[in-house]
Amino acid sequence: MQTQARMNNPALIHADTMKALWALKASTENKGVPARTLILIELRASQINGCSVCVDMHAREGKKAGESDERLFAVSAWREAPYFNEAERAALALTEALTRISDRPDAVSDEIWNEAARHYDEASLAALVVSIANINVWNRLNVAVKQPVGAWKA
Repeated sequence: MQTQARMNNPALIHADTMKALWALKASTENKGVPARTLILIELRASQINGCSVCVDMHAREGKKAGESDERLFAVSAWREAPYFNEAERAALALTEALTRISDRPDAVSDEIWNEAARHYDEASLAALVVSIANINVWNRLNVAVKQPVGAWKA
């Protein structure tokens, strides 16, 4: 079991990278996507990407934000779980599509996009897309260096 990262997270090595990633995250807040939905999409993308440090972090953030254990435990099975509303389901579907862009020729189908657009206006949809892209960057940084769980506590 890995207890030490291969190297420091690149965002920690380059302070301007860390500043840019936090600014990108901040740019998506209060843009019409509920904060708890943003946590759910961060958790789901992190599960898909196998980023254990982010799964741990975003589950903890969810608890602090008032998410129930049932919802947090069920994020990976959101399609079958009764705990998510239609807007959250649309955000989770978009998260999966954007995170798994190489899995199918039409990565974000019109069906997925239109369902998200039914629940989010252009500004909030833009915030959602940027949030999904940002968590995917974080996942890739952490997975590359094998960032250990618990190194950063939310």
